[in-house]
Amino acid sequence: MGCGCGGNGSGGGCAGGAAKEVPLDVQQAGVQAFEPVVSEASETEQEQEDEPASGPELIVTSEQEWPRIKVNGVALAQEAIAQELQYHPASTRQEAIFLASQALVLRELIQQRIAELDLKVDVAAGESEEEALTRTLLEREVPLPHADEAVCRQYFERNRQRYASAPLLAARHILLACAADDAEQRSELRDQAEALLAQLRVDGTRFAELALAHSSCPSKEQGGALGQISQGQTVPEFERQLFRLPLGLAGQPLESRYGFHVVWVDQRIEGQLLPFELVQGSIRAELDQRVWQVAVAQYLKNLVSMADIQGIVLDGAESPLMQ
Repeated sequence: MGCGCGGNGSGGGCAGGAAKEVPLDVQQAGVQAFEPVVSEASETEQEQEDEPASGPELIVTSEQEWPRIKVNGVALAQEAIAQELQYHPASTRQEAIFLASQALVLRELIQQRIAELDLKVDVAAGESEEEALTRTLLEREVPLPHADEAVCRQYFERNRQRYASAPLLAARHILLACAADDAEQRSELRDQAEALLAQLRVDGTRFAELALAHSSCPSKEQGGALGQISQGQTVPEFERQLFRLPLGLAGQPLESRYGFHVVWVDQRIEGQLLPFELVQGSIRAELDQRVWQVAVAQYLKNLVSMADIQGIVLDGAESPLMQ
């Protein structure tokens, strides 16, 4: 079993990670309720008599009921709502249908606005034509904000501790490997790790010897040395425990998805506060992104307020963003 720590004495540590562009938060436009669709005036009394009575057009408890929604006269296909449902997990089916319908209404409004402006685009690598058109529309109709230096510096001073270099650790470990779902073996390995700790409390010079004899990590060939480790280089559950440790032998085994780690911290270098000039660009990008997301939400509300939407009630903008 690979431990995933990446420790081999040349640097690194129990490697893991997680890490996408922020999606368009269409849900900020806000759903209030579904509403029944009033029958069209063009229907004759004879047609009403000939056609079977339709069910209610509200969302009800029956799983066979779907909203009947029109956006500026364009009906949303019930099949499309059913397909969109998978992208909107919710505590109830009705809430999920709400969210799926909302997303489709906003998507239709965007597509109608694109058609109205007769936008033409060059599709970039990795994006669909629809994505390219939506990007172009927002670039044209939602002003891109720019935080000035004064705003950036004020944010920097209020969040000083966020802008520091990551601390570094030099550590050794003995990995007693076990599958994450093997509860019985994990219990046994915890006891084994405690026994190793007891031996090391008596004689810490035996760490390399015990690592070679018991560790499942390739780092055992270097006495268990993981090299210098910075934040983000190890699996999260191991990192959270590791970076809280003082120098020396950890008082108890650290558990991760790979098993139990007996750890000795040899060196700890605390992170240093970074100067404003070094982080100004990232601060400006963060603030600009926040303001842009609010502006996009307001733009979507404006589209809603100017549209004829039947079958669902959405919050519209109190005043138009665009004239």
